[in-house]
Amino acid sequence: MGNFLKTQNVFSYGEVAPEFYAINNINGVATLENMDVLHSGGLKRRPGLKQISQIPDNAVLVPFQINESEKYLLVIYNQKIDVYENDVKIDSLNTPWQNTDLRTLQFAQRFNKIFFVHSNFRPQVLTKNSNGFNIKPFSFYVNRDMSANIPFTRFDDMDGVSITITSSSIDNNHATFTTNKDIWTNDWFGERLLVNNKQWIVQSIQDARVAIVSTDGDFSFPGTPIYDWYTAAFSDKRGWPMSVSFHQNRLVFGGTKSGPNNVWMSKTGDYTNFDAGSGLDDDAIFMTLLSSQHHQISTIVSSDNLQILTSVGEWAVSNSPLTPSNINVKQHTSVGSMTNVYLQPQQIEGATVFISQSGKDVRELDLDDLSQRYNANDLCLYSKHLMKNPISIAFNQSKHQLFVVMDDGYISVLNKHPNSEINAWGKYITDGKFRYVSVLDNETFVVVERLNNFYLEKFDDTCKCDATIYDFEYKISAFPMIVNNHAPKKIRVRKISMRVINTKTVFINNYRVEIPNAVYDIDSPGYSGDLSMNLLGYQINTMEPLWTISSNEQMDATILSVTVDGWYLI
Repeated sequence: MGNFLKTQNVFSYGEVAPEFYAINNINGVATLENMDVLHSGGLKRRPGLKQISQIPDNAVLVPFQINESEKYLLVIYNQKIDVYENDVKIDSLNTPWQNTDLRTLQFAQRFNKIFFVHSNFRPQVLTKNSNGFNIKPFSFYVNRDMSANIPFTRFDDMDGVSITITSSSIDNNHATFTTNKDIWTNDWFGERLLVNNKQWIVQSIQDARVAIVSTDGDFSFPGTPIYDWYTAAFSDKRGWPMSVSFHQNRLVFGGTKSGPNNVWMSKTGDYTNFDAGSGLDDDAIFMTLLSSQHHQISTIVSSDNLQILTSVGEWAVSNSPLTPSNINVKQHTSVGSMTNVYLQPQQIEGATVFISQSGKDVRELDLDDLSQRYNANDLCLYSKHLMKNPISIAFNQSKHQLFVVMDDGYISVLNKHPNSEINAWGKYITDGKFRYVSVLDNETFVVVERLNNFYLEKFDDTCKCDATIYDFEYKISAFPMIVNNHAPKKIRVRKISMRVINTKTVFINNYRVEIPNAVYDIDSPGYSGDLSMNLLGYQINTMEPLWTISSNEQMDATILSVTVDGWYLI
């Protein structure tokens, strides 16, 4: 038998998975719900939720901040974008995307425009100008001869296929394309082709080997079949860009259904021009990620380098300036990112944070200045039990919090304070299910499903409950007891005490802790000092926590430390 006095005054790892319960020096807890870990290591009850409005359907939230005075939240749902300013809807726009498309919709902002991409749709550009908001299909620059500065490429179904050009009875702007193999199907209609250094558009399909095409201006009739021909990289048949970013004043598209490992970069400063030209420094760039494994680009990130995240690894293009003749692209790590849902990588302390392909890791892609290689550090090494089917992610820089929404309806929250070595995960739970999260101007917005209805809400320090009427409970439970690196067989607790600040409600093991009545005055900030409770009794199941601190009363609580005094048997 021995006495113990055990104090925990830092909760730097937050909620830790059960497989680490036997480690004595981890400053974590077994349960951390609806509490935030402060930069000091203490714990504070999370803010409540302010309800902004009911929305027609589940939605994706996109922040759109143009400058300090123009800040908008885009609420995107079935074929609609609602625009909010200062928590008020001010406009509504039509879009081509249905609900089933939204989870893979990607976007990138440049000044007063947001570019949206999806593999099944032509890119769309939302613009804010003096006339308000509008959204239009993206168009490639068209030259005087009506040719478009769209990238062209060859696909596998074109190998060994020749085209013979002959006249058409329609007019001088039409021709007949006859192939040596069956190739033409109805989905070729509207395709743009590059044949004999001239662009053509497929107007009709006569049969599997004959198509009628059109062009602008004069054209010649080569005497021999043409094997060296190309088709537009982007189209309804080949697919549209899956990912988008801006890097070194170029618009960057990544991946299509037909070219999942291809990257296209526009001419410098001309985002509608993807003509490779003669390879001048500012001309458009095309590259393919070459590897022994099949890579599908998940997303592209403009950071210190152009980072390309794929289904099986992380690549970087490190050249500056980036030119057609100066491209150094290589794979640095082999983690992989999710491709079935768009989880936008977040920039945190100069690193790129992303969700792994498995959905169970939150990785930090950080450049090692010494070796000039990226490392993909695991940020949830001790808390993987909180990562279950992530569906949304956002980082609030002012709060130092990373929010990851799970399909089950809760949010896993990382409180990250590198200077004080805080890397603490916890869980946010509400009466209903969280469905999406986004951050605009240091405010955290969420889509919440309650009773089969959907609401736009945001976390607000002035709110003590959720959406005015929904109470929530905070809860912290201790690790199972380890004394002198041993697991005791029996524990008797004499006293549990804690140091708190600005606290109005706290229970220990479901017993209310007495707090001076004066703190319940509406103007009181709460009690600051030491609280204690004598808890006489034995605990035989020592895998159970010695203490659980909680309260379902909608009042403030901040806990700095917990001390347990007792004795044990081994």
